[in-house]
Amino acid sequence: MSLSDKIGNKVDEFGGKAKEAAGNATGDEDLAAEGKADQVGAAVKGAVENVKDAIGDAVDKTKSALGK
Repeated sequence: MSLSDKIGNKVDEFGGKAKEAAGNATGDEDLAAEGKADQVGAAVKGAVENVKDAIGDAVDKTKSALGK
């Protein structure tokens, strides 16, 4: 995962936390739910990027083992 992807995911996560907190503080259930959804989206993006990294590492190790 690139550094910019990691930073973007953290921005989305923290933005979601802020929306959730603002929604909870003002009684705006829709805003709070949107904030939670933003956090889940950031977590999913992070998980996908981690899987991509793991696959790339496995491919690199396989290539090294085969001498390519």
